[in-house]
Amino acid sequence: MTLGYRDEDGARLASLLWEFGPGWRMISSAMLGGGIGPREWVLNAQVIAAYVRMDPLDHLAELGPEGAGPGVGMLTAASVDRYVLASDGGVDAVATVGLRVPTWAASPEGRPDPELRPALLDPVPPAVPAPGTINIVVAVPVAFTDAALVNAVMTVTEAKTQALIEAGFRCTGTASDAVCVAVRDTGAGGRPGDGTGELFGGPRSTWGARIARAVHRAVLAGAEQWTATHLG
Repeated sequence: MTLGYRDEDGARLASLLWEFGPGWRMISSAMLGGGIGPREWVLNAQVIAAYVRMDPLDHLAELGPEGAGPGVGMLTAASVDRYVLASDGGVDAVATVGLRVPTWAASPEGRPDPELRPALLDPVPPAVPAPGTINIVVAVPVAFTDAALVNAVMTVTEAKTQALIEAGFRCTGTASDAVCVAVRDTGAGGRPGDGTGELFGGPRSTWGARIARAVHRAVLAGAEQWTATHLG
């Protein structure tokens, strides 16, 4: 994982890049490279709060590594250089946490989500207030079946929500959260794409439990850091 910076839209913005290379499969909700399939890299790129580009896929592709194969790209207005890394039993989880507008997944229709830190509190208010985003990247050193990958995303989301509630936020996340889980593309003796791999990714399975603990620690620390920085 590499932390880099670029100057864009009058701001110095951070990005995290994971260059996994061949031999990995990923499941992601990200705009670029979302879904399930072979992927070689993951980019979590910070943008300004007033981000208004209408070509985010092209933007992410431009920011990705040159000459690499397919990858996953996420955007966030959160401070990417304040990322938190947590590990458990071979699982690594990295979270960037922004909580300007925490949300409940099931909310009454038409009711706006309240901002914890309105734009007026910022030194330079953005033209368009944007929700803070929680982006989570998880790397697991074994293969998962497709079903287990879907289960792993559920586990990541549940652990994220647990951490937010423990940190004092009445929410399940934000409306723009993204997740990516990377696993090896084949189990022992198997072939890529043949369905070989762990069958379960839930929080009481061996690898799911490790995912849950790593994500929980990363998001909890990130939420506490965000609180101290923006609400302290």
